[in-house]
Amino acid sequence: MDTTKLYNSPRVFTEQETSRYIGMSRSYLRQARMEGNRENRTPAPPFIKIGRSIRYLREDLDRWIDELGKYDHLGQVQ
Repeated sequence: MDTTKLYNSPRVFTEQETSRYIGMSRSYLRQARMEGNRENRTPAPPFIKIGRSIRYLREDLDRWIDELGKYDHLGQVQ
């Protein structure tokens, strides 16, 4: 899939599209959904269910990325 199409089109992403958009694996998304937020792990991005399908909203993903910690060097990471 052409990434320009991905970034210019849908408001709602599938798991596969979300994985590409945030640069995390599909298995991370599945595990994060099942286990929720765990200590010393990257928090799970918010998702919605439409029927039996899991979907991610672009604005939620953008907000989730913006809220992640930003560091100048690894010594700052706790």
